[in-house]
Amino acid sequence: MICDEFIFPDPQTKVPSERRVQRWLEIIPAILTWFTLVGMVIFSIIAPIWVSVFIIAFDIYWIHRTIFISYYSVKAYKKLQKGQKIDWFDRCSKVGEPEEYAQEIAKRIVDMRDILNNICSYKERKILKEEIKDAEKLLKKLHNMNTEDIMDWRDIIHVVMLPTAIEDASNIDPAIKSIAESKYPNDKIIILLATEEREDKDKREKKVKILTEKYRGVFRDFLVTTHQVAHGEMKCKASNATYAAKKLRIYLDEHKIDYERVIFSNFDCESVAHPQFFAALTYEYIIEPERLQRAYQPIPLYHNNLWDTNAFVRVIVTSSSFWHMFQSTRREMVTFSSHSEPFKTLVDVNYWPVNMISEDSIIYWKAYSYYHGKYAVKPIYLPISMDAVLADTYMGTIKNQYKQKRRWAYGIENFPVIMRAIWPDKKIALRDKLKIAFEILEGHHSWATAPFILAFLGWLPLIFGGTEFNQTSLAHMLPFVTRFLMLLAMTGLIVSVSLSMFLLPKRPNKYSRRRYVHMVLQWLLVPIIAPTLGAIPAIDSQTRILFKKYFTEFWVTDKTIKQDNK
Repeated sequence: MICDEFIFPDPQTKVPSERRVQRWLEIIPAILTWFTLVGMVIFSIIAPIWVSVFIIAFDIYWIHRTIFISYYSVKAYKKLQKGQKIDWFDRCSKVGEPEEYAQEIAKRIVDMRDILNNICSYKERKILKEEIKDAEKLLKKLHNMNTEDIMDWRDIIHVVMLPTAIEDASNIDPAIKSIAESKYPNDKIIILLATEEREDKDKREKKVKILTEKYRGVFRDFLVTTHQVAHGEMKCKASNATYAAKKLRIYLDEHKIDYERVIFSNFDCESVAHPQFFAALTYEYIIEPERLQRAYQPIPLYHNNLWDTNAFVRVIVTSSSFWHMFQSTRREMVTFSSHSEPFKTLVDVNYWPVNMISEDSIIYWKAYSYYHGKYAVKPIYLPISMDAVLADTYMGTIKNQYKQKRRWAYGIENFPVIMRAIWPDKKIALRDKLKIAFEILEGHHSWATAPFILAFLGWLPLIFGGTEFNQTSLAHMLPFVTRFLMLLAMTGLIVSVSLSMFLLPKRPNKYSRRRYVHMVLQWLLVPIIAPTLGAIPAIDSQTRILFKKYFTEFWVTDKTIKQDNK
């Protein structure tokens, strides 16, 4: 334990002094956003020249940002491709004897170099050189390992929690099936189906019966919990997850299983894991000396039904996947949907807050606070495939996508709690606190304002600047400069289109090849999608918090399954 008693700030505290701080921190994001949006118009009237200079500076900044994100997205894509080629279970089973494994890798490198001398094909030589380079990195890593720090993979138990509220068995079954068919022993895996008591009883019991009967005896165990919302809790995923984790703790105690041996994966109930995921997760966990101070995050790709949903949603979820790929290359990465952490860490931080809507990243921040900033996310470069929004109608799908995006943007509710948690902690450097505050505020501010700045701000000085400004050379140059800079920024869109085609899952039989054309042309909708399904949901969430119109219940995305025509 790092501290005798860990207390994380209550977002709904009744203590007057704490409530005042919470409230002031809550309103900062919305004030910054609305100051920017309204200020765009006001300053275009009273200071058009300065606004014009700002526009050009912002466009240059946006080009830099676009190139930066595009570069690291491509880098993450390459790591994702490499990650899928590794035999992770082989590494798990051999890394316990690092010296012997190192000898095997060294011999393999010698053999590959001998083969390389006899290959003439440029393409084959390039591939083999990459394999040699990767093997040399692994060899160096093995030489630096301390045998005493490595856990035996056979001691590790995986618990995969699948929280469910309204989903049918047909929605959840692909996720469990992917786990059952993974390249990892099923007797090392426990499924934890976390249901809600508020769901219709007949529907819930039918779902549980179908899944438990189908997978009885497949895994080490198949546990089912039914969460009833208690006093002080919200109807949210976090309260369900906390309830299920506490029940799991009782189960582990009864079976005398050490918490440190348990890796807890909090998956969305439709998350389809890569066959190598649990082996890769085990490998990264057992070799990490500070394993309790790490969370583990695969790359989320919304591929389960990507071909079925509409163009608006495809652009949204594909862009989200690119963002998480980019984040995986940064030390500032935090957990998102479907991630894993040591169960002991979950117990030590007292699980998820039960009165917050956003649970994906708040568990990271609880652990970050508990370990006084000595906590980080380890990316697992394997995909985990999830459902994109899909309703029964086209407009229903767009409406639900807006609600989902608004719920994601409601993650700004974490900001006041995070600041209250880390700011008094003298063991966390001031520069780190300031960096975290800036990262959160800048991210949500850009989310809410950047599409409007890029789309409209360039024209506002010309519209409201008056006759005197419109006669200046700056006014004449502004449209041409901004247009040229935005054309340069289009390189990011080209990268996005290319990556989206590389990542595209196999085309279902029911769709013709012509649908590939739709997958390219959909990116022309970005100027419409960015403000309507990007910025406006963020503004909506921030404004709700500003006026105390808090969400009191976790909105669960409706999921429709379309069958493939064979």
